[in-house]
Amino acid sequence: MSSELHKAAYSVLLPAFGDLILDENVCRFLSRGGVSILLGETREEYVSRQMSPSRKRVENQGAVVNVIRQAVTLAGAPVLVAVDQELGGIERLHQLVPPVAAREALNDLACEEIERRCFKMASVARGLGVNLFLAPIVDVVTGANPWLQDRHLGADPKEVSRVSCAFIRGVQRAGVVATAKHFPGHYVTEQDPAVAVATVPGPLALLKDNLEVFKDVIATGVKAVMPGPAVFPAIDPDQSASTSPKVISMLRDTLGFDGLIISDDLDAVSILRGNAITDTAVASLAAGAHLLLVSSESGLDAIAGAIVSAVQDGHLDRQLLLDAAARVRELAAANHDSYNANRG
Repeated sequence: MSSELHKAAYSVLLPAFGDLILDENVCRFLSRGGVSILLGETREEYVSRQMSPSRKRVENQGAVVNVIRQAVTLAGAPVLVAVDQELGGIERLHQLVPPVAAREALNDLACEEIERRCFKMASVARGLGVNLFLAPIVDVVTGANPWLQDRHLGADPKEVSRVSCAFIRGVQRAGVVATAKHFPGHYVTEQDPAVAVATVPGPLALLKDNLEVFKDVIATGVKAVMPGPAVFPAIDPDQSASTSPKVISMLRDTLGFDGLIISDDLDAVSILRGNAITDTAVASLAAGAHLLLVSSESGLDAIAGAIVSAVQDGHLDRQLLLDAAARVRELAAANHDSYNANRG
């Protein structure tokens, strides 16, 4: 039973690393039960919304294929390989995949054309071994939001929904899981949640447009949803969306989403709120998240150990952990197998 719990604890972690190299932490993680990785970017790239010139010079399709093959070999199982591949925002795969369109051009494209371009882009990504996009961003932004500046799709909920649903249909038809983020919608977020506690102010009524878009993408069949890093006092004044049972219950029970729930970056100041990363990981799982986004340098063994200890101490339901791990592994296997079937 102990080995089962330890394997499950690693299975619910999604470690991010910047370069296409599996360091010792990630290798150990994969060998102990981990089945998910995020090919991430540097803070500078994240802020600039651009991959660095040096990355573009060095990285090629072969390097992506190679690191993913290594990960699958170490895991001995299908692996979820995630990237931020947003519509005109952060595009981790830069020139390695065909471009879709600049954000300002999306409004002029028909749904069918957006879907076609997204399918083409995602098909190339899937050919490299990538099978999870942490996109689209579906927040309907109507006020100050430096965090999502040059990343979101605008203030018109119908247009955000139209473009996002076309993206989801295109990439998921290509065998890549789409992730709608950031639930329940950050229409105003004045602070950068990576470095400060961010709050989305106002009454619940102001979330109406955002929630309508989430209803639309769920009806379209999006396979994953990411709760955000901010605190929503109207719903839960004490926890970020990624660690709030009330927020995740709204997603699961009120909106009826039954797919994979991926936390936002648990290393973010706004999610940690002064707590240890180990306690934050347990809190996110207990709230209902299935897969926890963390830095590969945040102490993966310590986090997995804390999750196991929480189960053994009665602070985290054992079956909840096992079910979350099973969901992650099943999604990895389904998208690996369905792609191979399509290729055949």
